[in-house]
Amino acid sequence: MSVIDTRDLPVVERKAGWYGRYFNSSTMTFGHYEFDAGAQIHAHDHVQEEVWHVIEGELEITIDGTAYVVGPGCVGIVPPGCSHAVKALTDGKAIVVDYPIRAGFAPVSP
Repeated sequence: MSVIDTRDLPVVERKAGWYGRYFNSSTMTFGHYEFDAGAQIHAHDHVQEEVWHVIEGELEITIDGTAYVVGPGCVGIVPPGCSHAVKALTDGKAIVVDYPIRAGFAPVSP
């Protein structure tokens, strides 16, 4: 078993207002995000299933054209190949998991 302290990972701002710390398990990519109110991720899709778990704050997650406002404890599940976009309605934190691994996202693997 491996242990990673996410506080030790470098912060990467891939999109304006999205500050992520990334790592891979043997089959998944994890992003621990802090986000700024108003930050957006444009509509896109990819081959990975993606799960958004909101820890703090509120997000609007649009999945296949339907917008959902989600807060702490809520999880948004995006099927593989499905168009999705995210807008931060407040400052907050979320954990995003992709399966299988998203190549090029995480510089750290156990």
